[in-house]
Amino acid sequence: MNLLARPRQMPYQDPSLQFRRMTGQDLDEVVAIEDVVYPHPWSRGNFSDSIRSDYQAWVLRDGKGVLLGYFLLMLSVDEAHLLNISVRGDLHGRGLGRLMLAEIVMLAKQYRMLSVLLEVRPSNPRALEVYERYGFVRIGLRKNYYPADTGGREDAIVMRFVP
Repeated sequence: MNLLARPRQMPYQDPSLQFRRMTGQDLDEVVAIEDVVYPHPWSRGNFSDSIRSDYQAWVLRDGKGVLLGYFLLMLSVDEAHLLNISVRGDLHGRGLGRLMLAEIVMLAKQYRMLSVLLEVRPSNPRALEVYERYGFVRIGLRKNYYPADTGGREDAIVMRFVP
């Protein structure tokens, strides 16, 4: 048995899960998750600006109203750009990321987008695995895109999904 392997968790099962547009009232909870799951989190102002800019900003809540995750999608002429996607840290590995990706693709189709683009850190193998399993393919590299924990910069892998 591989001692480093993570035990497989059961998928998150809740028929009452709901997606709804993110509002200013969600921001305390969104920022609380963001601050835990990212080493270089977005600020409250980043989220507020995205909502004001009318980006596709969505939250995922369970039937009791508990925030499970969120995503922000910028739509351009024919391309959707996934700016941020996050699942509450204690729920990683339960299928909520895939569920949000399905919602993102559905929105892209609804708005007649030809593709969905995203950037991901090479140092985030779990996210890379989720995106690749979903069908995103690597199409490029943005050099020195992200701030790095070491004080330098980290590249971004650019990925595309064609609905």
